Amino acid sequence: MNKELSLQEILEWYLCAGVDETCGNEAFAPIPESPAPRQAAGLSVRQATTGLAQATGSACQNAREICARASTLEELRAEVEKFEGCALKMTAAHTVFGDGNPQARVVFVGEAPGADEDRIGIPFVGRSGQLLDKMLAAAGLERSSCYITNILPWRPPGNRTPLDSEIAVCLPFLQRQLDIIDPDYIFMLGGSAANALLNTAETISRMRGRWLEYEKSNGRKALVLASFHPAYLLRTPGQKAKAWADLLRLVSRMKEQKN
Repeated sequence: MNKELSLQEILEWYLCAGVDETCGNEAFAPIPESPAPRQAAGLSVRQATTGLAQATGSACQNAREICARASTLEELRAEVEKFEGCALKMTAAHTVFGDGNPQARVVFVGEAPGADEDRIGIPFVGRSGQLLDKMLAAAGLERSSCYITNILPWRPPGNRTPLDSEIAVCLPFLQRQLDIIDPDYIFMLGGSAANALLNTAETISRMRGRWLEYEKSNGRKALVLASFHPAYLLRTPGQKAKAWADLLRLVSRMKEQKN
């Protein structure tokens, strides 16, 4: 018998497919089901992998193959801009690749582009980026000396939280950027970005304030600090002192290693 899907299951299916808007007031139509596979006599039927999981796995493999071919940031940028394996690209205005010094000692990593970034095509240029620029300048770091990027190169519709499948597909692009730049330090902006790169479920409150490590494909390790995202600081100004302390901790360590 066909399973009757609940409204919640139907909505989740459409969200996974990248649909974030409705037209009119008509209810969602049920998702069409594929005919049940015939079972050979005497053989058990293995549960089929869902179409979404298959598509995600294929896109992840394609992303890794693309990254293996790119030896420079410009080559990687060109490949990412041609990539068709993530549905987010269909709703985004621009592919927002990284920005900054390709030989930077420190890379700042956020979660995803916002509306301003999607419109202009450069990471951290909106209100969050302006706050980050001010913090960097006050700490003695020029933005042009750093490299700034995101886990995702495309804006999720309506700035919604990225799906795990979207992060899985796009993560190889960030990892390859880090391999090419080979930074000594990575500063994670927000808990979601840190969770994705470091493969952890810890909250930002537990991660911030202590040194972590990220191992690149060449075996070298980069020191990692995680702190609050500038967008969060704009909503919660009371946390700015902690984020400022995190940034000063980074700058102090960079100066020590340089001398």
